[in-house]
Amino acid sequence: MATTRSDADRRGSGSLRSILAKANERKTGDELAGIAADSDAERVAAKEALSRVSLRELRENPVVPYEQDEVTRVIQDAVREPVYERIADWTVADLRGFLLESETTDEEIRAIRPGLTSEMIAAVTKLMSNMDLALASSKMTITARCNTTVGEPGTLSFRLQPNDPADDVDNVLDSTREGLSYGAGDAVIGVNPVVDSATNATAILEATKGFIEEWDVPTQNCCLAHVTTQMDAIREGAPADMVFQSLAGTETGNEEFGIDVEGLDEAYDLANRRCTSSGPNVMYFETGQGAELSGDAHEGVDQVTLESRCYGLARRYDPFLVNTVVGFIGPEYLYDGRQVIRAGLEDVFMGKLHGISMGIDACYTNHMQADQNDVENLSILLAAAGANYFITVPMGDDVMLNYQSNSYHDAATLWELFDLGPTEPFADWLEEMGLFENGRLTDRAGDPTVFT
Repeated sequence: MATTRSDADRRGSGSLRSILAKANERKTGDELAGIAADSDAERVAAKEALSRVSLRELRENPVVPYEQDEVTRVIQDAVREPVYERIADWTVADLRGFLLESETTDEEIRAIRPGLTSEMIAAVTKLMSNMDLALASSKMTITARCNTTVGEPGTLSFRLQPNDPADDVDNVLDSTREGLSYGAGDAVIGVNPVVDSATNATAILEATKGFIEEWDVPTQNCCLAHVTTQMDAIREGAPADMVFQSLAGTETGNEEFGIDVEGLDEAYDLANRRCTSSGPNVMYFETGQGAELSGDAHEGVDQVTLESRCYGLARRYDPFLVNTVVGFIGPEYLYDGRQVIRAGLEDVFMGKLHGISMGIDACYTNHMQADQNDVENLSILLAAAGANYFITVPMGDDVMLNYQSNSYHDAATLWELFDLGPTEPFADWLEEMGLFENGRLTDRAGDPTVFT
């Protein structure tokens, strides 16, 4: 039975914030913030209460007030009212049932998507088991195009991340050769710089773009400097295929990142005019549960709901790529492998339900209670769930950012497990290079001298 307006009036936004937080699966970040359930019994009771909340109540009580927060305004103003009115009196349990019903199609999910707010999407996430999240995610196909198209059925893409602790472009290119020789890199060749300057970003972009053009690689490049640094470089002629920025789920969180909606709008306009890709999707965002709490900008809201709001903000810019860096932020927010796996499933589901091209950095830091088996378990689950792409680094160890992720050679394993492959033009290119045959890597795979 749908929650009545009198129920909504009694509860209010503060009470809904509390129910959403206590209904969340256990997360050390929520415990650190003092908003988590005190026991499993309280968590179950909160889930039961949340299941009876209507989507209208969630729309009318955003977790951060409209007048106070520009992320809230972006999310609320984007709702397509006729679609919303068709589903407004559904309960959160009704939405869960709809998403998991075996007859519900991708087309039917697309039809309700414009009526959903990020709080609605976070709420239904909290009522789902891990298997529920994987099943619902697998129903949704979201494609995006920069130079090539990711997310098409039968494909699983990978970002090649050739970071170097000295920003030495020769080392970056050596790592790029290795990654490409394993078949990674069809999503993007994306470098995290140590030095955040337009000069350094330009050097990285010129090196990666030059390599892509020399070897006719069907992919795209990106330098993950601060958005304003990239904009300066692009204005000076740097060859960037897309523009990157990390996001938070509150206005104050984004202030900590040195960004706001006006600035992102400006970056989006510049990217559409000056990026070197064919587009139309020219933005790339990273997120991660707990970022707002680390900057004391969580506004008393749980980290799953805040993560969902990141995707509501990202949706404004129709991005080519979005990924959660799920285990990078540390054990203060996701304590162990179990919490990392749960968060990864939540994040990909929420991103896809927002309608964005969603991937993941399935990763952990060495001070967490997690290991490479947890990363591989999460990768298998999310490949089954239909994630658009994963991040890969040499031997699973990023020597610049000092964390562990998927390795270049994990790409071939996941393709074989799920009978998937890279984007079609990238697969054709790998075959021309003698690295791919009949949907599998050849004996030359892993030999970077192919490119020397």
